[in-house]
Amino acid sequence: MFTIPVEDFVFVVCALVGGGLLLVTVLVDDILGGLLDSLHVSADIGGVSLVPLALGFVSMFGVGGLFATQVLDAHGGQAALVGTIFGAAGFGIVYGMFGVFQRAEGKAPFRLEDLVGRTGSVAVGIPAGRQGSVYVRAEGQNHEFSATALVDVPAGAPVTVTGVAGNG
Repeated sequence: MFTIPVEDFVFVVCALVGGGLLLVTVLVDDILGGLLDSLHVSADIGGVSLVPLALGFVSMFGVGGLFATQVLDAHGGQAALVGTIFGAAGFGIVYGMFGVFQRAEGKAPFRLEDLVGRTGSVAVGIPAGRQGSVYVRAEGQNHEFSATALVDVPAGAPVTVTGVAGNG
């Protein structure tokens, strides 16, 4: 009958569960991150969520512990110390990786509400109480939006965005 020492079992479970959950976190972070944001749960270190950091530590703790018991023939506290050193390295690697991922993300696109207060110009004249269109500069580009006004506004006239509704 095959028996596995308890410490090896713990290290294997840490490596597999921690590594598997870390992989899932990397692949579906947007989903999990959105869920946690909706629950107003936010804990991070330097902009990196604690979940992948903890999983990086746990998985590498397991790898380091197995390395200690199988290669170095260390057991007990010595294996746990080697596992802790590996875990700290895993924490640092994950911190570095997720930091790079975060810096590589683009900033969020502008929202129509961000245009309130900006100036633009009328592209298609706006009859009082009817539809026309305006050009408003945002994100380094001119964007055309439908617009209404209480008074007649001729094409080319300068305007200020006072509110948004729908797509205009």
